[in-house]
Amino acid sequence: QVQLVESGGGLVQPGGSLRLSCAASGIFIFSIYTMGWYRQAPGNERELVAAITSGGSTNFADSVKGRFTISRDNAKNTVYLQMNSLKAEDTAVYYCRGTWRSREYWGQGTQVNVSS
Repeated sequence: QVQLVESGGGLVQPGGSLRLSCAASGIFIFSIYTMGWYRQAPGNERELVAAITSGGSTNFADSVKGRFTISRDNAKNTVYLQMNSLKAEDTAVYYCRGTWRSREYWGQGTQVNVSS
C-alpha cells in the first residue's frame, strides 16, 4: 500500500518561510514518479503549485515563481517544497501527489496558514 505523508505545515507570518516535506512509502518506485505539490484554499479548486519530474525538470504556478522551490531526494523517497516570502494568499491545505503513467497517489494534506 502506497502512502504519501506530508509534514511541515503550520502558522507563519507574512514574509516568512516554511519547508514542506512529503515522504513516500510502500510498493512505490519513487524515482520514476513525477511528484507535485497542490493546494486548495476554502472555496477554491485544488491547484498545482509546483511539480518535479523523474529527471528533475520543474514547473511552477505563476503565483509562486521566484518564491517557492521544489526538490526531491530519491534516496529518502521524499519531495520538498521550500516556500519563501509567504503571503496571506498562500494560505491553503497543501497536498502531495505522485504520478506515473496511469498511477496516481495523493497525500492527506498539511495546513499552511500565513497570518500576522
